[in-house]
Amino acid sequence: MTPRPGDGAEFTGDYTGPAVELAYWNGFTGGDGPFMQELVEQFMAEHENITVVPNTIQWADFYQRVPAAVNAGEGPDVGVMHLDQLATNAARNVIVPVDSIAEGLGLSADDFSEEVWEAGVYEDQRYGIPLDVHSLAMYYNTEHFEEAGITEVPTDEESFMAALDALQEAGYENPFWMPNQWPGHLMYLSLAWQNGAEVYAEDGSAADFASPEALEGAEWQRSIIEEGYSPSDVAIDSQYAAFKNGENSITWDGIWQINDLEESGVPYEIAPVPTIFDEDAIWANSHNFFITKQATEDENKYQAAQVFIGWMSEQSAEWAGSGMIPARQSVRDSGVLDDAPQGVIAEQIETMRFLPPVPGLGGVQAEALEPALSEAILGRSEPATALERASEQATELMEQNLESFGG
Repeated sequence: MTPRPGDGAEFTGDYTGPAVELAYWNGFTGGDGPFMQELVEQFMAEHENITVVPNTIQWADFYQRVPAAVNAGEGPDVGVMHLDQLATNAARNVIVPVDSIAEGLGLSADDFSEEVWEAGVYEDQRYGIPLDVHSLAMYYNTEHFEEAGITEVPTDEESFMAALDALQEAGYENPFWMPNQWPGHLMYLSLAWQNGAEVYAEDGSAADFASPEALEGAEWQRSIIEEGYSPSDVAIDSQYAAFKNGENSITWDGIWQINDLEESGVPYEIAPVPTIFDEDAIWANSHNFFITKQATEDENKYQAAQVFIGWMSEQSAEWAGSGMIPARQSVRDSGVLDDAPQGVIAEQIETMRFLPPVPGLGGVQAEALEPALSEAILGRSEPATALERASEQATELMEQNLESFGG
């Protein structure tokens, strides 16, 4: 009899059945890709009866393709997706609960930050096994800082603005480029949380991008351009490319860029994003392993998929080499991050904020928040006007999602 998700089937950590092949989809197309491939090869060397066939595609394509592919029986049996996509795919019946794996591995909230652990639960069932956490961080050019006489890393608005002024005085006309697209909305969320705003209702019923606290964040982003610290129209990823080329001095970007920067040769250091407002808070996400309903149609695949996830979770110390922060506290405490660049960011893990597990929220952000924020940062619309309109649009979409997903 095929064990069905949620039927109490016990996870033993072993697979002794016939040879089986697992389709494994992920979006590790950057510097993290080789680390994942190495882990997959190591897994297969230790499990001769399980062949893992990776399919690595861009994350944007990944989320478009997975639901249809699974429904057609041609998708992944097992994979990795971001924490903020779990609820959507659980509601669509694409992925299945993994509570038995968590229990079999002895995983509990005690070994994770509360937010990352709880965000993997949708309607009282767990759908993801966290592998890592990854947040925004501040990268700065050490040669520029030295030439500007900056000896202390900025930690708040006063010291951050003083650093920008010092860099301009040293000849760096636009030291901090403000993107109007990715990752501008992640910066906005961080600033809103730092200022005490909650932009999404926990029950998924409404958005409020234009509360006074959230609006201050968007206005601060616009002010970086108006005060001359940034060019006026920064195309997607241009701020990061400019940093690699030494054209600007500071960029806020994800810790997934660490290995790329190491290879680039740019003189840099990494630090937490300064607290511009009152509270320490920064946007973060997490890669989570999942199993699809497709895998549960075959008893052997389903059991092998569980073994694969269990083994990979236990190897998260090696995954730290990809630049990510292991999700498990016990792994972080093992010393694996002592000499790693992201170690200084891991120390701030309790300040990391994750989007609530609301189905369809990714689409809401893409359709409502991101274009409105872009207009505000570009100065094509007043931030209040753009974000109030986006709030109405987002709330309408969220109400539709609640109806579609049965919330």
